[in-house]
Amino acid sequence: MRIDCPHCGERGSAEFSYLGAADPKRPAANASAEAWHDYVYLRENPAGPLRELWQHVHGCRQWLVVTRDTRNHLVLGVEVCRGRAV
Repeated sequence: MRIDCPHCGERGSAEFSYLGAADPKRPAANASAEAWHDYVYLRENPAGPLRELWQHVHGCRQWLVVTRDTRNHLVLGVEVCRGRAV
């Protein structure tokens, strides 16, 4: 799989580290233990496009939001991660 880093250009996925889905909804601080359990341990596994967080660890070290089709690993888009503490 190739990822087109906005800073370094197209690179192999071995240069990147995968964190997970980019859009999980964090529960409120006073949420139930069940809500926190679901947030920490349960993730969707859709067949199709998914926004994911990747870090270019062997390059510019920037966090990126990669939209990838999980059925065939086709990268549909890459953007710099903004406005989110990783």
